[in-house]
Amino acid sequence: MEAAQRVADLRREIERHDHAYYVLDSPTVPDAEYDRLFRELQAIEAEHPHLATPDSPTQRVGGKPLAGFSQVRHVVPMLSIRTETDTEPSGAMAFDARVRREMGLAETDPPVEYAAELKFDGLAINLRYESGVLVQAATRGDGETGEDVTQNIRTVRSIPLRLQGEVPEVLEVRGEAFMSRMDFERYNEKQRAQGRAALVNPRNGAAGSIRQLDPAMAAERPLSFYAYGLGETRGWDLPATHGGVLDALAAFGLPVCEHRAVVQGAAGLIAFHARMRELRDALPFDIDGVVYKVNALSLQQRLGFVTREPRWAVAHKYPAEEMLTTVEAIEVQVGRTGAITPVARLAPVFVGGVTVTNATLHNEIEARRKDVRIGDTVIVRRAGDVIPEVVSVVLERRPMRDLLGDEPLHPAFELPKSCPVCGSAIERPEDEAIARCTGGLICPAQRKQALLHFAGRRAMDIEGLGDKLVEQLVDNAIVKTPADLYKLGLLAMVNLERMAEKSAANILDAIAKSKQTTLARFIFALGIRNVGEATAKDLARHFGTLDALMAADVDALQQVPDVGPVVAASVARFFAEPHNVEVIEQLRAGGVSWAEGEPSAVVNSPIAGKTFVLTGSLPTLTRDEAKDMIEALGGKVAGSVSKKTDYVVAGAEAGSKLDKAQALGITILDESQFRELISS
Repeated sequence: MEAAQRVADLRREIERHDHAYYVLDSPTVPDAEYDRLFRELQAIEAEHPHLATPDSPTQRVGGKPLAGFSQVRHVVPMLSIRTETDTEPSGAMAFDARVRREMGLAETDPPVEYAAELKFDGLAINLRYESGVLVQAATRGDGETGEDVTQNIRTVRSIPLRLQGEVPEVLEVRGEAFMSRMDFERYNEKQRAQGRAALVNPRNGAAGSIRQLDPAMAAERPLSFYAYGLGETRGWDLPATHGGVLDALAAFGLPVCEHRAVVQGAAGLIAFHARMRELRDALPFDIDGVVYKVNALSLQQRLGFVTREPRWAVAHKYPAEEMLTTVEAIEVQVGRTGAITPVARLAPVFVGGVTVTNATLHNEIEARRKDVRIGDTVIVRRAGDVIPEVVSVVLERRPMRDLLGDEPLHPAFELPKSCPVCGSAIERPEDEAIARCTGGLICPAQRKQALLHFAGRRAMDIEGLGDKLVEQLVDNAIVKTPADLYKLGLLAMVNLERMAEKSAANILDAIAKSKQTTLARFIFALGIRNVGEATAKDLARHFGTLDALMAADVDALQQVPDVGPVVAASVARFFAEPHNVEVIEQLRAGGVSWAEGEPSAVVNSPIAGKTFVLTGSLPTLTRDEAKDMIEALGGKVAGSVSKKTDYVVAGAEAGSKLDKAQALGITILDESQFRELISS
């Protein structure tokens, strides 16, 4: 009992000193005294192992090395926010104007209240506290799924392992892990003194530390953390404003940056942006802009999201670092989706903490507008401090053919007519800036992406055909088009690295099962630009057969509900490419088939034309099954709740969508009520 009491006292005292030192920047005891307390705690826990707990300060030193990071699915997606690339005051004005327009405010209405804060240059992290104890930390990942980095995050001393005060049952805190400039320099000095490699810049240092498989190595790298938002919460009455949320997080003992403010309207945003810009170089850490958020949480909920970005927030950047260099060549790259990007090959130049040898020209229009040519001296910038780009040409330094300077030595850039990888035609619709290779099913540059899409769950649904396997099949030249999947044999599969015979047989069985599909799934699987799952179903219902669809011209395609000129042109271009038609015929010859004449949606059903939102876990139906049932009866499924939503189907652990539906007075159904509605 005495040892347990002493351990509890030591932990409280050490946590208090940690908070004062790492969060408040106000040390309360000399380092020697802190070390004495820490060693005493270590000794007692070593003598009484049953007293060691995950939230003890001694657990910050790092555990055993990991073989790899496990996946964490975020309860509330970690969505990114829109970036305002206009670095002038007009960028803040544009955001305020969008918010006011979305809220239906007139010029005479009062200004909108915003929370303004810094945009840290580090790695986004989600901390999960249960009953006040840190139980998990995860990276953003793709927004839906991240990596479990709990062991490494425990080494960040500014992050409390236990919260202060009356804490919620569940509290997920979003924030940024970063490395301060001073810690970055100190670490690099130590590395150089030991003959080890130095870090390139603080951001890479932070990301590399968090993703170290050895927590002991992560503990050697000094990281900091600032909280800026929330994930899932349970058992907590949320404050009414974002500013109030940050104040509450600070009261729980979490580090929150002092450089934040609640401001009024565009004028307040502009003043904050200018003030932080002046302060930027004096800050102890790197920032690449500021963030504006509508302060009232109720208004945030009302504004909602567009695509996967909140309408109520924006990141307002600062001008990035710029340097001069020369263009040695201009080439084009073919992206995974067929996008053709002109790229300038540069004389190496150090910009924004890295050596840059390539810079994007974005697209043909930009390359021609900037008139970038071989031999030009150009201004290079790391756009958003990440992607190097050519900003402009220094014309007075352009190489000329003659002394009079009348004729440039090199011609203006021209986009090639055919794909440099597969030879298919390159096309750029009049209303689009990006040109694309039309050989989607046969272009090697697009091969991996095309195969992954083709095998996807909502497409051909080939279970087990994931990223790593597709990479092996393509890199070993075993599969070049989707049609080659149906020619695979057991020998070719078992010869792949780490492929057991049973696993190979299972995948071949999944490929065989996928031969029998639906026309809608097959159309979606082809990966036609601008044709999503819903459009594929519309095309299948309208034309009934693949041959009829392939023979349709742009005018005929536009007769399909919800198909406009852009989608129609994409479909027509896809089927006009002989390479694509050849692969389709190979697929049919390989046994891929479906029942011709897709069933039309029941237009006189009780839910025809109605919009549904699905949330939570239903007792017996998956979301995909419920979605299929709705669409088969002519209904639509949306991802978010709005005034246009007719029904919300809610299951267990329904989240904010249910709350919003209740606030808007939308009809809410459980599974049994949903089944009763569609059966009628």
